[in-house]
Amino acid sequence: MTLAEILRAVDEGLPVHWQNPGYLVERPVGGDACVIRSLCTGHCIGLTWADGVTLNGKEEEFFVGDGTTLLPVM
Repeated sequence: MTLAEILRAVDEGLPVHWQNPGYLVERPVGGDACVIRSLCTGHCIGLTWADGVTLNGKEEEFFVGDGTTLLPVM
């Protein structure tokens, strides 16, 4: 997925994952930039580098999930 496709899917409320269903792309409440959050640890990294364009991952590693990912209790 391209950056534009990822952002559009997130804004539409679709579950976008990176590498596997354990990583979810989210836009924090009140935030402009998206993050990639580990569903196991809660740790986050930016979706992009500081330039706001370069993805922290390869385009082919991002995908829209089917909505069946179970979220851990934190």
